[in-house]
Parts: sequence; structure tokens; C-alpha cells
Amino acid sequence: MKKMSEAEAMLMLHIRAARLAEPLREYRFHPERRWRFDVAWPERMLAIEVDGGVWTGGRHTTGQGFTNDCEKLNHAALLGWRVLRFTPGMIQSGIALQMIETALRKETADAE
Repeated sequence: MKKMSEAEAMLMLHIRAARLAEPLREYRFHPERRWRFDVAWPERMLAIEVDGGVWTGGRHTTGQGFTNDCEKLNHAALLGWRVLRFTPGMIQSGIALQMIETALRKETADAE
């Protein structure tokens, strides 16, 4: 398992503080490719991707990195996954947690 980034650690702290169901980290979702989600609730088909380096030229902002992310996330969608993407700033501000809580509530409401 890869080392958790500061943003991923902060997200996990927020999830635990909100007493949400514990997600899996580095979840391999594709049956053939080695793609992984940063955080996932497989039973709910909900995944989180933390995109760091937004303002510093990180991997996600390069042409090839963006293209690779598109391929990965499109395959995830074809498999039925809902994927939420967050920057470290969105995690720090609490926006990420609000959206995750909304997505988890929506999934529960849809099941009823």
C-alpha cells in the first residue's frame, strides 16, 4: 500500500471524526487493470480520488496524467462507480466531507 499523502490522512481524519463507515484505502476496483481508488466504499460503489499538486504541477495536471485519469475514471463509470474528486483545499475546508456525507445519504435513501 502506498504511503498516505497529507491530504489523504486529513480526509481519513475527517471521515473518522464524522463517524462515517470506514472506507478501504487503495482499493483495486478493475478486474484487469491495476487501477486503485484512494478511498472507497465498495459495497456502496462510491470512491474518492484525492488530486494533489493542483497548483504545483502535480501528476494530475500534466497532459499525460490528465489523460490517464480520464481513462481510469471512465472505466470506473462503466463499471457503475460514483467517483468524487477532491483537492487538498477542498478536504481542508470541509467541502469534501460534506459531499461524501451527501453521497452516502443519497445512496441510503435510494435503497429505501
